[in-house]
Amino acid sequence: MPLYRDFSDDTATILIWKYDENEDLNIDDLLEPENAEKVKDYHPKKLLEVLMVRRLLKDLKPNSKILYKEREPFLCPKDAEISITHSFPFAAIAISKNKIGIDIEKFNPKIMRVIDKFTYENERGFIPKDKADTFYTIIWSVKESMYKIHHSKYWSLKKNYEVKPFELKHLHHIQCRVYDEVFSDEFKARVEFFDDYCFTIVEE
Repeated sequence: MPLYRDFSDDTATILIWKYDENEDLNIDDLLEPENAEKVKDYHPKKLLEVLMVRRLLKDLKPNSKILYKEREPFLCPKDAEISITHSFPFAAIAISKNKIGIDIEKFNPKIMRVIDKFTYENERGFIPKDKADTFYTIIWSVKESMYKIHHSKYWSLKKNYEVKPFELKHLHHIQCRVYDEVFSDEFKARVEFFDDYCFTIVEE
């Protein structure tokens, strides 16, 4: 299979797959029957992303399947934690002993139009103007990864998620947290670049 990147570490298997039109992604072989209704109206590219993730899972844990509690994916049997992400032509899966969140985002200057939706003005002082779109893509992606760990309990990327100041030369230990008035859960994020994409990993 066209495995594109392997970012696995001591506690997690983290793989990225790149679509190859010559690869056989048979929906009858790969998709769980429980998810047939969920994907019936998916755009063809989105369906391919779903099948790519299942193909990765088939190689890693052939006797497991991905089911959903509301929108949250989980493994069945539940013998490990899972996180998935995709942005065509890429799809990724993380399987870990601990809770984990991954996210993939394509770098796009249009992110500057929405920074008020996921950051406060006082969070932005360390961001250089000539690299602003890169920094904001990383911040968005790190917050998305944390969101997956907390399974939508904290819904506002602006209000409940914080990414501490960082530099592009130090992307493997970005301090970040999920919080509210009485709670704070601290993490370190790892960020990887490939092609025109940002890939973030947050592990518990």
